[in-house]
Amino acid sequence: MNDVLSKSGFLRTTRTFPEDLHQLCVEVNRSYVDIAHNVNSRVIGTFPTNRSIVTGENWYITQAKKQQGVRQVYQWSDTNLTIAHGLDFLSLTNFVRIWGTFFDGTNWQALPYVDVVNATNQINVKVNATSILITKGAGSPPACTKGLICLEYLGNP
Repeated sequence: MNDVLSKSGFLRTTRTFPEDLHQLCVEVNRSYVDIAHNVNSRVIGTFPTNRSIVTGENWYITQAKKQQGVRQVYQWSDTNLTIAHGLDFLSLTNFVRIWGTFFDGTNWQALPYVDVVNATNQINVKVNATSILITKGAGSPPACTKGLICLEYLGNP
């Protein structure tokens, strides 16, 4: 297994610091690197609207090169089923998650919306080079009074 992939985000809870000043400096520097590595390797729970943020996820898809996960959140409703995302497709390599929720006036629903009784009531989400496209089936899919779509993608290594 690649050494990078075998490291976990574990940070030990005790550490003995030497009394010798030089050794103390070495141990404090090592401690700082351990803390910084573990803090930076966690998933960041920040979801900004209409601007990108690093997720803290590290993906190793191609030749064990680290790719940073990035996320962006968009608001939507039935009044805006095509949303300009402003992403540069040349600066990303893959989408890893396209997901969201919406409120139909009574219930919160997940995206994509699947109607198990009538397939013409589905709601789909697609992303092209310029926009997020929300497609509602020809039946009677639920209305959306407010909702969120989250795009999570990988930057170039």
